[in-house]
Amino acid sequence: MKSHHFVSSPVDSLQGDITVPGDKSISHRSIILGAIAKGVTTVHGFLDGEDCLSTMQAFRNMGVSIEGPVSQRVVIHGVGKHGLEKPENVIDCGNSGTTMRLLAGLLAAQPFDTELTGDQSLLKRPMERVSRPLHQMGAAISTTKGRPPLLIRGGQSLHGITYEMPEASAQVKSSLLLAGMYAKGETRVIEPGLTRDHTERMLTAFSYPIHKSGNAIVINAASECLGTDVIVPGDISSAAFFIVAATIVPGAELFIRNVGINPTRTGIIQILKRMGASIKITNKRLCGEELVADLYVKHAPLEGIDIPAAMVPLAIDEFPVIFVAASCAKGQTVLHGAKELRCKESDRITAMADGLKILGIDAEALDDGIRINGGVIRGGVVDSRRDHRIAMAFTIAGSVAKDPVTILHCANVATSFPTFVKTANKVKLNVQETNDA
Repeated sequence: MKSHHFVSSPVDSLQGDITVPGDKSISHRSIILGAIAKGVTTVHGFLDGEDCLSTMQAFRNMGVSIEGPVSQRVVIHGVGKHGLEKPENVIDCGNSGTTMRLLAGLLAAQPFDTELTGDQSLLKRPMERVSRPLHQMGAAISTTKGRPPLLIRGGQSLHGITYEMPEASAQVKSSLLLAGMYAKGETRVIEPGLTRDHTERMLTAFSYPIHKSGNAIVINAASECLGTDVIVPGDISSAAFFIVAATIVPGAELFIRNVGINPTRTGIIQILKRMGASIKITNKRLCGEELVADLYVKHAPLEGIDIPAAMVPLAIDEFPVIFVAASCAKGQTVLHGAKELRCKESDRITAMADGLKILGIDAEALDDGIRINGGVIRGGVVDSRRDHRIAMAFTIAGSVAKDPVTILHCANVATSFPTFVKTANKVKLNVQETNDA
C-alpha cells in the first residue's frame, strides 16, 4: 500500500482570493435530516470529502435515494422519520467520528439491528460518552471496551431523559437530539458550555421544533422534518489553515470568501486576534440559519497568550494550526482544558508537540493542553499520524520554516479538504505531493 506525503517549502509571500469547501458539520447534518424528512431536500455547497460521503453512503444503504454530489449539489429524496430500511451489510463510517456518533442516536430508535464500523483510526476512538446516555434512554448498544464497532439492537422503546453533559461535545448533544426525535416524552440536553449548534439550526431549517432555555435544548417526537433547500457555507475549520498562513507569512494578504462564522465556531478568529492577528470580517449575511462572511487577513506579528478555557469548544478542531501560529509568536502560549484533543483522529496534543519539537520549537505536551514558546521553525520530517488536521497544520508550518518540511501519511486530508494542495498552491504556498511504496 502506497503512503501519501506532503513536502511544504518556505515561501516569500502569500496572496490571493479563495473559497474553501463546504462546512463538514453542516454537510453531514444536511444528509441525516434530509434522509428522514418528508419530501425532497436539495443541498448546495456540499462537502464531497470522504467523511461526508461515508454519511451519504450509510443512508443509501438504508434505502434513501440520493443524487450527486455533482458540482457540490446533492438531492435527497427523504423517506420520512420511519422510512429507513435495514441495511444489508455493516455500515462503514470510514474515518468519520461524526458519522458514527450521530448515527448511533438515530439508529438506536429504528426497528432494525445495525452495526457501525470504521477504519483503524476510528476503531480506536471512544464511544461510551455517546452510548452511555443512549442506554439511559433505553437504547441497546454494545461496544468493544468502549470503542467501535457499535452493535445497535433495534426495536427498543426509547424514553426521553434529562442529561447533563459532563463535558462539552456537539456530537454527543446531536446524537441525543436525534434519538429524542423518536423518544417518548421530552429529551432535555444540558450543556456545560457552548458547543457548535449546527444541529439545532438545521432542525429549525427542516421545520422541526426545538426549545432552548439557557444551556438546555429540549426536543420531543411529536413532529416531522420537512424537506428544504440547504446552502452550505465554507468551512471555517478549512479556512483556519489559510487564516494562519496569511497571518504568519511576512507580507501576506488574503481574501477568503463565503466562510461560515457561526458564533459557536469562531474561536480561531478570537484567539488569533488576542495574539495580534489582523483579521477583518466583512459582508456579513445570513445563509439560511447560518451566518456567513468574507475574511480579509494580512500578516501581523503575534504575541503568545494564555488561551481561555472557555474558548476550547469554539476552536476544538482548529487547535493544530493555532499551535503553529503560537510557534511563530513572541513569548509563550499556554492551553489548558482541551483534553478532548487527545481523542480525535489522533492524540493531537502529542502529535503536535512531538512534531513541533522536531522542527525546533520548544513545545511541551500537558495532560489537558500544551505549552509553546515561540521561536524559529526549522525544516524536518514529521508524522501526521494519519490525521488530516495535523497534516494540514504542519504544511502551513513549512511555509515559514528555514528548510522544507516533509509531512508523512497525508492521505486522510481527503476526508475534509480534498482540494487542499491545489488551494495552497493557488495562494503561492509551495506544496508538493509524493508517494512511496
